[in-house]
Amino acid sequence: MEFRPCIDIHNGKVKQIVGSTLSDSGDYAGENFVSEKSGADFAALFRADGLRGGHVILLNPRTSPYYSATLEQAMSALREWPGGLMIGGGVNADNAKDLLASGASHVIVTSYVFRDGKIEMDNLRKLTRAVGRGHLVLDLSCKKKDGRYYICTDRWQKYTDTELNEELFDRLAGYSDEFLIHGIDVEGKGHGADRALVELLAGVKDYPITYAGGLRSLEDLQELRQLGKNRIHATVGSALDIYGGDLPYRDVVEFCRE
Repeated sequence: MEFRPCIDIHNGKVKQIVGSTLSDSGDYAGENFVSEKSGADFAALFRADGLRGGHVILLNPRTSPYYSATLEQAMSALREWPGGLMIGGGVNADNAKDLLASGASHVIVTSYVFRDGKIEMDNLRKLTRAVGRGHLVLDLSCKKKDGRYYICTDRWQKYTDTELNEELFDRLAGYSDEFLIHGIDVEGKGHGADRALVELLAGVKDYPITYAGGLRSLEDLQELRQLGKNRIHATVGSALDIYGGDLPYRDVVEFCRE
């Protein structure tokens, strides 16, 4: 299990939000923490600790008046650690190659591939042709509905009709180097992982998967390690002391290195 850090950027600031509150209307999000440090500052920290595969996520749409400031924060992080970070948020076949050229190791994609409730295979093929499978991460972040997990798009505001299951992973594995899954129902709430979701992820084939959502303690990480059979990577956000929480960042780095 690897620790994959995050740099979430909203309204031009590095922050930690409550995932279920994110809205395009008024660029609103419930905030757990807003940092005065830049994306580059956090990238430098992760680079010093050799934490490859961290996620830089733009949480504003292109139509937002804050988008330029949010993008610049993201670019500052990529400049600080070329090749060490992935980037997501508004990625498509037209801009993906430029984001890689700006220093991202991978692009992370949801809404371009999942549109109007369905998988747009033509768009997925365009992305793969543009950047290659080895530079593409599919974000399959999901919420539970009627007892099953469904992919959500547009900054987690819209359900698709695409269920998260092993068949979906098998279908998409030929196009994606890794998968990123946020448990949206628990994201930013600090109540522990979505255990049912982790168990679902542990039951699929040995695809590279990173889980995020609700992790708040070393005990939670130990549970993720056990439930995830020590092969699901972990993202911890608002619980970390570098993001205003009580969980020492250094302890998480060392735990995941064991």
